[in-house]
Amino acid sequence: MSTPSAEEVRLELEAWLDQNWDEDLTVREWWQRIAPTGYAHPTLGTHAGGRGWGRELAGVVNTVMAEKGVMGPPIGGLGWMLAAPTIALHGTPEQIERFIPPILDGSVGWCQLFSEPGAGSDLAGLACKAQRDGDEWVVSGQKVWTSGGQVSDWGMLIARTDPDAPKHKGITWFALEMDQPGVTVRPLREMTGRAMFNEVFIDEARALDADVIGGLNNGWAVANATLRFERESLGSSGRRPRTATPGKKGKMLGRRVAEFAAPATSEGGVPSVGPGLWQFLADLARKSGKNEDPNLRQELVRLWSLIEVNRLGALRAKDPAQRTGAEPNIGKLHVSEMFRSFREVGLSVLGADGMLSGEDDNLSSGLLGELAIFSPGPSIYGGTDQIQRNIIGERVLGLPREPGPTKDTPFKDLPRN
Repeated sequence: MSTPSAEEVRLELEAWLDQNWDEDLTVREWWQRIAPTGYAHPTLGTHAGGRGWGRELAGVVNTVMAEKGVMGPPIGGLGWMLAAPTIALHGTPEQIERFIPPILDGSVGWCQLFSEPGAGSDLAGLACKAQRDGDEWVVSGQKVWTSGGQVSDWGMLIARTDPDAPKHKGITWFALEMDQPGVTVRPLREMTGRAMFNEVFIDEARALDADVIGGLNNGWAVANATLRFERESLGSSGRRPRTATPGKKGKMLGRRVAEFAAPATSEGGVPSVGPGLWQFLADLARKSGKNEDPNLRQELVRLWSLIEVNRLGALRAKDPAQRTGAEPNIGKLHVSEMFRSFREVGLSVLGADGMLSGEDDNLSSGLLGELAIFSPGPSIYGGTDQIQRNIIGERVLGLPREPGPTKDTPFKDLPRN
């Protein structure tokens, strides 16, 4: 089947939405209606419930939904963002059939159990271990910076299954059920006042051998696919429809979709950086007369240029002849820089009002203050900016690695702490 044009996708989706969108549906009913169509995750292959389209056509789907003011699929969940594409790529047909449909219809939520207190920047140095017990694995360890762990049904877990192997080769990727004895989730409150992240303590929890994704001791390759999907998602730009938290624990499945249908400038209180927020800043500067300040005008143009460079970089990444392999990392760095730049320009526009929050900020209703407080986060989560630069330097530019033990050193023989 040939790939449709952007205009064909737009017309097809608009017609489908005109026939199927109903503000009286619950979130659960709407997601169940859209999941089988392929629109819920267009970039997945058809074998996994998608359309097999590239990011450009997936962007068309998001834009059409946002323009028509309908609620989107569960695009805010890590199951949609990371687990589904990883399992579609590395899972068996049985695993794809079992795990992906509940992600696409939003009935289950997922979290990512990768980082550890002693294994963040050096993720392959993880110490969480899994030991085989018949058809199961007994898992013990600690994970941290787990987004959405408190509302998740399943976790994407990487654990050490062979300490005698080099650190990159003795890791396995599991689907871990969160609701079981031995899994404790504790929220980590940020300076925004929210608790996006969690620490997870795993004490002899159980994972089925049937839930090993990508093969035993092949977890580093599978995890790198997950990380690539994460960076591509964090580095992407463009309009997205509003959505809700997937899974029963999110307590949104029974709410009416009309609550999530109106266009929004933020998700979970944090603004989405892009052309919409830039226009908001420009309009705010014009209303206050600050658009006459040449320094502020220059910073606004610089910020617009940064947004355009990110957009054009994403377009170039679609051409295999121009890809370098660093596109997800570069996109992630761009997003970090955009958050910092939006913070600086936003606070310049607000002036003294930048010290206010919530309803006290009558200029931006707390939007820009929330962004300012949150802005350090994107340079840390999803792999720090420093790690992105290391990856670009070593894997793309061929620069020498930092000195250390040889790659074939068994994990148990590596110096710790």
